[in-house]
Amino acid sequence: MGSGDLGVAYLGHSDGGPTVAIQVISPELAGNPGFRERFRAEVTAARAISGPFLASMVDADPDGPVPWLASTYVASLTLRQAIAKHGPLPESTLRVLAAGMAEALAQIHDAGVIHGNLQPGNVLLAANGPYVLGFGISPAAGTSTTQAVSGAVNGSLGYRSPEQALGQPGTRAGDMFSLGATLNFAASGREPVGEGPHGASADLPPSLREGIGGCLNQDPQARPTARQLVDDLSQHTVSLPSGDWLPPAVASDVAASAREIAVPAGVPAPPSYAPTPPSTVGGGISRRNLLIGLTGGAVALGGATAAAIALSSGSSPKTAPGPMPPRSTSPGGSPTPSGSSSPSAFPRINLTGPNATRAWSVVVDSTPHCLAASDSAVMLVGDKSTTFLDAAGKAAFSPLAMGRSFGATDIDSPTTFAAGVFYFLGDLPDGSPGLVAVDSATGKQKWAVPATDQDGDIRADPAYVAASGNTVYVCGSYVDGGGSSPDTGFIWAFDTAAGRVLWRTQGTDIDNVLVPPSGRYLLSGTAAGQTNSQVQMLDAANRGARGWKKPAPHAHYSQMGWPLTGSAHGLFVFGGDAIFAVDQATGQEAWHLKPGPDQSDVRFGIPFSSLDANTVYVPVGQDIVAVNAADGNVKWTTTLPPHVEFIAGLGDVGGGSARCSADTVFATDSTKTLWAIDAATGKARWKYNDPGQPDVGFKWTVGGDHVFIASNLTVTAIAAHG
Repeated sequence: MGSGDLGVAYLGHSDGGPTVAIQVISPELAGNPGFRERFRAEVTAARAISGPFLASMVDADPDGPVPWLASTYVASLTLRQAIAKHGPLPESTLRVLAAGMAEALAQIHDAGVIHGNLQPGNVLLAANGPYVLGFGISPAAGTSTTQAVSGAVNGSLGYRSPEQALGQPGTRAGDMFSLGATLNFAASGREPVGEGPHGASADLPPSLREGIGGCLNQDPQARPTARQLVDDLSQHTVSLPSGDWLPPAVASDVAASAREIAVPAGVPAPPSYAPTPPSTVGGGISRRNLLIGLTGGAVALGGATAAAIALSSGSSPKTAPGPMPPRSTSPGGSPTPSGSSSPSAFPRINLTGPNATRAWSVVVDSTPHCLAASDSAVMLVGDKSTTFLDAAGKAAFSPLAMGRSFGATDIDSPTTFAAGVFYFLGDLPDGSPGLVAVDSATGKQKWAVPATDQDGDIRADPAYVAASGNTVYVCGSYVDGGGSSPDTGFIWAFDTAAGRVLWRTQGTDIDNVLVPPSGRYLLSGTAAGQTNSQVQMLDAANRGARGWKKPAPHAHYSQMGWPLTGSAHGLFVFGGDAIFAVDQATGQEAWHLKPGPDQSDVRFGIPFSSLDANTVYVPVGQDIVAVNAADGNVKWTTTLPPHVEFIAGLGDVGGGSARCSADTVFATDSTKTLWAIDAATGKARWKYNDPGQPDVGFKWTVGGDHVFIASNLTVTAIAAHG
């Protein structure tokens, strides 16, 4: 298809799969550690993001001898190409373009990622709508894939915000400025002159001038967020085209580019999201999708097709009785599981349920960074203090003058509750990171110990706290002064009675750690490339001594924080392209779940278990499959509406997004809706969505038979049974 600074782009297809664009990285770049790091970061960031206006990828291997990535191909022009040949776009096209770009940025920002290089070369005009691509590598660190393949970087500096022009790092507000500058260009046909502030172009139609003008405000705080812009655009009513969203001449060029590629018969076309501008999240994409653009086109939505899952006990899989009918033809559709019995042997539930009824809702003084709950109290860890609510939502106990000033990301797990004690990672009185234990019955501090370790510029970054028996564990990784990780993880074990250090271990073989609620064995997942990830047992009774190892192909264990593996019934449960359950002590396989023979593209999410450890729940895209932990037999599977996926089904970004009470499964989906599911039947008890929640979504936890939700300054309790 072409070549450029990144290497060579090829076109390929299989008999049963989509046409794909394959980017093979050049040997020179592959041998550059700095590029490898940036490329890996872009891959990791993109895996966390899904949305109908984001280009997506099928698979990638940033760590192989020859790095590559494969993306579903879709014919398109870049916005810059279209303007250069055909001039400014009309209002109807600009409206769809603005809405699509805003929704794409909202999805990127929701995942905690900054685009950093939004400009006309990174916006694609396809027959089925606009696409945003090229995020994750800022201009200072390297060019986007589209730019690199075409061998040019055109006008990027003019689309940078005033603060970026002064050398400050990219921010969400900076992305919004770039969006405004890009829309200005699309309306006027003129590149911005120099860096820094620009005004809204008089060429912008009145329906866009106020919103886009706000994006171009010199004060970052005065710019709208991406989600606010989506909502603002939805308030304006304009006449949209009934057919193509693109002007005829541009649509003709896009169609011509499609004819240049011989697409095999039978390959399904990507769904059309244009011309209606979006106002809500709605396009589910499978967890393997990734953002990339190539010469003459870009990736499209390429979700997994419906599948039959072969279930086995021991090491020899039992043959499923035959493929199941497809559950969904939507992109990102997840597989339909099948066990060793007939396809009708277990219920398949389509999730639908009433809106939740709140038990109570209160406003607190400061936004909680993280929370934990027992059956009688909720602990809210804020910026400077930690406060408590009782089961009725009333203030309980005296606040602790210790908080968590460094916040908590979606992948951190800085709190837990066990045996009547709250534990959290927060600030000690001297400002250093510490582990704090609090009596849940009185709210009084039991003990607090440092959770820090530093050698020169290398310091410990704790990200996960968990308790098991008489031991509480702190896990994390070492980072240097610039925030990058030297790939060394650590596990620290403390006595629950007094916080005394029991043992410590560290190593490059520790990436993502699971601490089961009982037992002597821990599990460490290690990222060793796209296909070479593995899990390893550590013996806590022997100071973290390493035990057996097992491969976990296509599992992504590169992050500390929420565990990406599970445990139940004396087994560890893990996997990526298959789910394996193995004996914790010996590593001997008890059962596994695999896709059917024609479903090699299916990827499983993060397994989690019931409180009694008798059931394993396996998210797969828009499905959750309930499996008997003892023998691997499927109990039921429950399915979200089309184009929506469980966050836990996205694998490496879904930690903490699915949990259990005694008889209820709670899980959030890609529309930021929380579902309560009857653990016995797979049917929904209720669903909950807060329209006022932050862009990153609400934080929540389970305590007793209630779920507790923190959304900005509001804390809400909902009974498991609604």
